[in-house]
Amino acid sequence: MIAAEGGTAVVDQLIVLLSVFLIASAVGTLVAKIGRFPYTIALLLAGLLVSIIVAVYDIGIVETLFAEELQLSHDLILLVLLPALLFEGAATTDLERLRRNLVPILTLAVPGLLVSVALLGFVGTYAFNFSLLVSLLFASMVLPTDPVSVLALFEELGAPDRLSVLVEGESLINDGVGVVVFSTLLALLVNGSTPASLLEPAKAAEVAAELVVVSLGGLVVGLVTGYAVYSVMVNLDEQMTEIVLTIVLAYGSFILAEHYLHVSGVIACVVAGLFIGNQGAEYAMSPRTKISVFNTWETAAFLVNTFIFIAIGVGTPIPQLVENWQLIVGGIVFVILARAAIVYPFTMLLNLRKHINIPLSYQHVMVWGGLHASIPIALVLGLQTEAPAGVPTAELKAMVFGIAAFSLVVQGLTMKNLLSRLGIVTRTQTEELYELLVGRARAVDAALDSAERLHASGEIPANVLDDFEAEYGREKEDLNEAISALLRDNPELRHEQLLMGERRVLQEEKSALMDATRSGVIASDVGERLMEEVDLKLDRVRSGESTARRDEEGYTESWRQQAAEFGLDADVRIDDDREAQSGG
Repeated sequence: MIAAEGGTAVVDQLIVLLSVFLIASAVGTLVAKIGRFPYTIALLLAGLLVSIIVAVYDIGIVETLFAEELQLSHDLILLVLLPALLFEGAATTDLERLRRNLVPILTLAVPGLLVSVALLGFVGTYAFNFSLLVSLLFASMVLPTDPVSVLALFEELGAPDRLSVLVEGESLINDGVGVVVFSTLLALLVNGSTPASLLEPAKAAEVAAELVVVSLGGLVVGLVTGYAVYSVMVNLDEQMTEIVLTIVLAYGSFILAEHYLHVSGVIACVVAGLFIGNQGAEYAMSPRTKISVFNTWETAAFLVNTFIFIAIGVGTPIPQLVENWQLIVGGIVFVILARAAIVYPFTMLLNLRKHINIPLSYQHVMVWGGLHASIPIALVLGLQTEAPAGVPTAELKAMVFGIAAFSLVVQGLTMKNLLSRLGIVTRTQTEELYELLVGRARAVDAALDSAERLHASGEIPANVLDDFEAEYGREKEDLNEAISALLRDNPELRHEQLLMGERRVLQEEKSALMDATRSGVIASDVGERLMEEVDLKLDRVRSGESTARRDEEGYTESWRQQAAEFGLDADVRIDDDREAQSGG
């Protein structure tokens, strides 16, 4: 009997999942037919429609399947859904682009978030009639920008790389900071602390120290677990096992940090994803493994996004939203104002520094594109079970869900028009054509490699291989000519591709030197000296200057001069800035 009841529960859950993906399929078909429309927002609208049906009409089967079975919870979001999305978003983030924009990202994600929480917390005591601690708690829940929503939307819109890195990088980091601030404020509330205690130097120092420890602890856990998995993968060439290792890393780093070491699981997961998606992809994954790993995580993120956006829509408490519409409208206005109050002043100060220069148009998008959804919803759902008596959890839940719905639907749907009105080009026709040609060229190379493997294994005869090589060979020549012509006619695109290719080549040089040093082929002091030169060239490339030139040496390596001094007949070229390169 117990087994039968358990089986029934499993069947109900499977029916719900099938219903979710059936809705997703219908939405995807509709989106494909009506044109470019954000798929994730369409999923949310479909979920809201189900929620409205449940609220307005008493349809038993709909309420049973969706309102009861398809329920978001604090643990479901934070433990099951969020790690996958954070890890995938971090792993697909270019660490080099993130490094170039690290100062504005960290400035907005850490001090910027703290200032905005303080501002909204202070205003909220008057606007919402909350106590100061409750108002600060609400601000810490709702203000962190949501990577789930931002990553999905910006990917669909094809936003410019730098703008995407700024918004996505901030969202990945400030979520960890926001969760830490929320947990600290909730602990103060549970312990019965008064708002005045936050102004006491000792208490303020204690809170600040806890924030630093929890954040840095998450960073250390992410680096250690990422390196541990990387050290296994670097000596392994088994794509299925490496996929499993990345899954273990994503969830393991989060759980280890959050539940065992009591530091930030969000930051740990993000750092682990950045490490394995950049260092691991460069040095520990074969090309086939890299494709398999990233395809797996892309599929996982798509499935999780599908579930979470429908679930947010279904779980939106329509009657509570109607009942608290005034609080929700006020919350929407003040959240946007609090966002603007840190983006514009902070970026103005940042723009005083050289090489930052965040355009005003980007600032507008950063304000309006700061979406708030899954993280705030996870926190407010957890608040319902953890908050002490007297905290207005029903009002807070209505406000968070209402702000999330507005953020995703209104801000999300208007994002493309905003980009267009501001003159921000999402992707030029030249870039689209280049990506098309390069993508097809890679497919042709893969087809030729596959044909050769099939011939080597005896699955296709030699004359069939000749036909394949002739057909694909002609196409490859035509593609190479088209790519060369496109780059010749577009010097800016060529320079960008040159820098990107040179950076990857130099990283391969550095990896080869590290291997030679570890294996004893060259002495450690020699290896360090050679790697220092590679680092100098990498610094040039990162500043936008290529060291690869067709007619002359862009960088004169030290071996040429040393070989000449030793008496070897080497072609030594020493340019005018040789001393500047070597630091003296």
